[in-house]
Amino acid sequence: MTVITRFAPSPTGNLHLGNLRIAIANALLSHSLEGIFILRYDDTDILRSSFEYKRSIAADLRWLGISWNQEIYQSDRISMYQEAADLLKESGYLYPCYETKEDLEFSRKKLLSQGKPPVYDRSALNLSSTQRLEFESSGRRPHWRFKLDHSLVSWTDLIRGEQKYSINNVSDPILIREDGTFLYTLPSVVDDISLGITHVIRGEDHVTNTAVQIQVIRALSEKINTIKFAHLPLLTDDSGGPLSKRINSLGISYFQDFGIEPMALCSFLTFLGTSSDIKPMYDLNSLSDNFNLKNVSRNPPKFNESDLLSLNAKYLRDAPFSMILEALGDVKYNEEFWIVVRDNIETLPDAHYWWEVCYGIIKPIINDSEYISVALDLLPKGDWDVETFGLWVKQIKLKTGRKGKELFQPLRLAITGRGDGPELKFLMPLIGYDKTVSRLRKK
Repeated sequence: MTVITRFAPSPTGNLHLGNLRIAIANALLSHSLEGIFILRYDDTDILRSSFEYKRSIAADLRWLGISWNQEIYQSDRISMYQEAADLLKESGYLYPCYETKEDLEFSRKKLLSQGKPPVYDRSALNLSSTQRLEFESSGRRPHWRFKLDHSLVSWTDLIRGEQKYSINNVSDPILIREDGTFLYTLPSVVDDISLGITHVIRGEDHVTNTAVQIQVIRALSEKINTIKFAHLPLLTDDSGGPLSKRINSLGISYFQDFGIEPMALCSFLTFLGTSSDIKPMYDLNSLSDNFNLKNVSRNPPKFNESDLLSLNAKYLRDAPFSMILEALGDVKYNEEFWIVVRDNIETLPDAHYWWEVCYGIIKPIINDSEYISVALDLLPKGDWDVETFGLWVKQIKLKTGRKGKELFQPLRLAITGRGDGPELKFLMPLIGYDKTVSRLRKK
């Protein structure tokens, strides 16, 4: 059996952390099993969907290195959904309801005030044909609900294990709006059946949807036996609480602007919340070889930006220089320079600064001009190597009696313009005598 997965974003906004994680999981599963990965745009909401968001979603996935075998637009498949709806109407699963939003809200509040769950009472099933005709004659159009079988729904979840879900307290879902347009459930079920989807991987906030969709699938087809479900725990913040709106809404552009590498982000979101160590992978093949749904924990994973930044730094530090050079996109960078600075690089833009430190122009910071003047007088001339800095500092120490931070920090600030960074004994041979003199003179 060929494994077929799908990622189904609504093109009503940009991808964010949560659905990026879902996209990666679906792509990796199909990739690891040499299956098929489908990108399906849930664009039945014509008013809110846009071509710009579709283009943005595709661009974001490509930036992550994710490709797909097939691209589907639900807006092109309306006739299929209508056929399925007609079948459900004929078989009695879909029934028309004429309550207004105000009617439903009144009923909901009444049930809650009585301490009861706000479950639809199926009063529309008791309408006579005459009553229905009167509603429609007055201009009221029905919405259509799916009649649930109030029994226990069970399935084996690939992450959560055996699931038994009672939908006694779930209202019959509305599948078709008053204007005839479809809500999420029916098109999704029809697509999963017709496209032969074998695995549905999504967030655990869809568990209730899964119980409902299993019943809709059974009403249309016997293919429920071929679909496996997996529900990923939702990301949380450091304290285990819900992600802030800012964090949860972060899209690819944020990580691009921040300097996060695509495969570092993929690696982080893949291993976060699993029994595997979070480690950088350098291509999708390696990542998919290390991906297994069995390793996903039931506990909600905690997303921390500093952890992602640390992984990005490790990704860059361990990467072959050829990959770094390609990512930097500038042949001026050399491997000698990279070896010196890489332990102090968190994102590639950091390399640009250290290049300027070594070969360009920076603004020295001199807070103790008298001390720097003494250091300048003792600066060795000629060609420098990794021993030069140590010999220089030894002479300064003998002359001034300084030690520790008081000895080293003013030199670092004057030579690099920063209080931290690579060891000066490695930097100074790259900077050279002339630039060092110029900076100590603050020129």
